[in-house]
Parts: sequence; C-alpha cells; structure tokens
Amino acid sequence: MRLVLDTNVVLSALLWRGTPYRLLEAIRRQEKARLFASLVLLEELAEVLIRPIPSRRLALLGYTAQEVLADHVEIVDLVTPGATPSVVASDAEDDHVIAAAVAAAADLLVSGDRHLLALGSHLGIRIVTPADASRLMAEPAAPH
Repeated sequence: MRLVLDTNVVLSALLWRGTPYRLLEAIRRQEKARLFASLVLLEELAEVLIRPIPSRRLALLGYTAQEVLADHVEIVDLVTPGATPSVVASDAEDDHVIAAAVAAAADLLVSGDRHLLALGSHLGIRIVTPADASRLMAEPAAPH
C-alpha cells in the first residue's frame, strides 16, 4: 500500500499518541506499506514543527524539531510532483498534498483536513482519515 500523509496527520503522529501515531507505527511495521512525501510537504512540516505549541510539545518529549524531522525523512520516499493541480479551490495549499499523492501513485492520501476529505478521492487515490487508513491497512490482502 502506497500512502501520503497530510502534514496535519504527520504532526499529530509525531507529537501525540493517538490514531495518527498508531497509523505511522503500522506503516513502519508493514513491509507492504510505503510512505511518500514531497519536498514541499517536508518543508511545511519543518516550518510547523518550530511553531510555539509543537516546540513546547517537542521539548516535553525531549526532542528537537531537527531530530524529529530527520527521523521522519528516513522513513519516507521522496517524490517530485510534475505539476501542482488546482483541485481544492477553498485551500490551494491542499493541492500540494494531492500533487504528492499523484506523483507517488498513492493508494491512500491520509488527512484530517475537511477540504481534502470532502473530495473522497482524486484520480483513483482514496482520501481518508487516519482511522480509516488504519482499518484499511489492517485488512488482509486479497489473494492473487
């Protein structure tokens, strides 16, 4: 399964121990799962990690933004989108997540963003919540 996680999901997974964290752990454990990101998504994560609330949370956990970002970069395959489509009129930043998912030929784009979730899918890529992605990953693979 090929996945792209929206920055809001990655941030939640890295800083708290809820559903996004469990999803990221499942992705790390499953050989069939591959996680993809683009440079734009990694830059957005780097910028968000140094904001006041994430910075305080990281300090409580005993990590720096640089350490957490470096760890995340180790587990993702980097893709370079050819173009950024204009799909989410109400939030153009979301188009970068879609562009990464298209470039990765992702099965799932995982987000908590209502604008993306409202789409349901794009070019055959299912757009789901972290809870939905966790359920889909837990399903047994179909026989060949």
